[in-house]
Amino acid sequence: MKMKKLAALSLAAATMMSVFGCGAKVPANSVNSVDDLDGKVIGVQTGTTGDIYASDYEGDEAGTKIERYNKGADAVQALKQGKIDCVIIDEQPAKAFVEKNDDLKILDDVFADEEYAICIAKDNDELTQQFNQAIAELKADGTLDSIISNYIGDETKGKTPYESPADADHSKGTLKMATNAAFEPYEYYDGDKIVGIDADMAKAICDKLGYKLEIDDMEFDSIITAVSKGKADFGAAGMTVTEDRKKNINFTDTYTKARQVIIVRKK
Repeated sequence: MKMKKLAALSLAAATMMSVFGCGAKVPANSVNSVDDLDGKVIGVQTGTTGDIYASDYEGDEAGTKIERYNKGADAVQALKQGKIDCVIIDEQPAKAFVEKNDDLKILDDVFADEEYAICIAKDNDELTQQFNQAIAELKADGTLDSIISNYIGDETKGKTPYESPADADHSKGTLKMATNAAFEPYEYYDGDKIVGIDADMAKAICDKLGYKLEIDDMEFDSIITAVSKGKADFGAAGMTVTEDRKKNINFTDTYTKARQVIIVRKK
């Protein structure tokens, strides 16, 4: 009788190990297009455009749920673990995540098109105008295209790093940029340094305007508040211009176009 109990306990333990020791089975992908989002659990980064757009699905008759994460990487990890059905996020960061996770893919369907701009406090029209002039000059002389191509594009990636002109004048002081450095290739850490498209563009703008650049990393949904309250001079974090955001902040002219895409598991 004791031997039978021991055998039963061993079998139960082995079963538990197969379920929990090796990890619960990840469900098959059930999102193959935008039309499949109804009734699913969608992961987004808090405060991003993906969060704003996905909110339209929240609480619908199909029971769609939105899971919000402080970092896009956390949402991607939840997707890999089967806790959510998909992640809605900007296209370039999505590509960076998929390159590092061969069990994920980006759907062909584009969720939304958008444009990025820099945010500046509503009472600082002078700085907004100065930034617009600098952005126009960076577009006209090819510097902005060069900065973007240094981070995006197989043929030119890494070949055109931005460097401040030798005669750059920084005598006007320092401008502080608020960002969320978890948004590759726009802003992310390389060692202990924040790099990326927005970081280089901000540096180029400051070079033109006569300032040194300081970058302050924070949660994405804290950026507009920080700029509005004067804790930072401007915000750049792959930020989309929306009517709702324009109620609280000014935006410069847009500097690039982007897309919101959907990441899913391959299997």
